[in-house]
Parts: sequence; structure tokens; C-alpha cells
Amino acid sequence: MGWFPNILSANESTITYDMTRAHSADIWFLKLRAWMWGITASTAALCVGNIMGSVGVNIFGALIDVLKEILW
Repeated sequence: MGWFPNILSANESTITYDMTRAHSADIWFLKLRAWMWGITASTAALCVGNIMGSVGVNIFGALIDVLKEILW
């Protein structure tokens, strides 16, 4: 049987061959998708942080206050 289980009647040499056949276009699309999600998540985090700061939510200040109460 080998290391790979028999999934849909494919043997391990077929699975290994398919795993090594990724085209450069496939890799490029994966990189593009990762960059787009990274840019979107970073922009959203910055916007949420700015909105929280403008409404007076201070997470780091509250964290420092809690640490002061615990340590001092």
C-alpha cells in the first residue's frame, strides 16, 4: 500500500506526479490571492484602529492600567 492511502483508485506514483505538476500560473494566482487578502486585512485593521481611536477606545491604555493594578 505504501505511504499514501488509495484515494479514488490513485496509487502513490500518480499522486506524487500530480503534486509536482503545479504550473507557474497556479503559483502566481496563489501569491496574488495571498497578497490581496493581506492588503485587505491590513487596511481593515488600520481602519478599525482609527475608528476605535476616534471614539475613545484605548486598548493599550486599558492594558497598561490592568498591568499596573496587577504589578503595583
